[in-house]
Amino acid sequence: MKYIAYISILVMFIVSCDTKPTGNAERFKYGTFEIPAGEGYSKTTIIRKDSLQIEYYTKKVTISTDSTVSEKEIKRVDTLLIGWKNNFAYTLRMKNPRTDLDKDPIFVQITKVRDSSYDFKSRIGYSKFTTPGTVYISK
Repeated sequence: MKYIAYISILVMFIVSCDTKPTGNAERFKYGTFEIPAGEGYSKTTIIRKDSLQIEYYTKKVTISTDSTVSEKEIKRVDTLLIGWKNNFAYTLRMKNPRTDLDKDPIFVQITKVRDSSYDFKSRIGYSKFTTPGTVYISK
């Protein structure tokens, strides 16, 4: 009888330590979203439809010649295939990769859900380096 009580307490402790995000992330699977410019990101507009994610963003490129160094902004559009593992995790793959780095999948984990936004951590390929960010509902 004593062992059953200990096992019950252990099971309750393990169940209460669940670290899954809460909230309904289903509303972030379709629509128009925005990642504001900030650390690691330029302003990015995202359109999600079915299994596609289209990203519009401006990339800053440094151009150097023998005598000058200048910076130029280039508008980019990327199309990615999106695969949802569950409501809180998905994988992105470039539809038409331009470089070897573009061939690596991007793993995204939603860490916190709010009414009109969610926080996430993303990881390119199988590296240990993650980048945090926030996505906001745009329309």
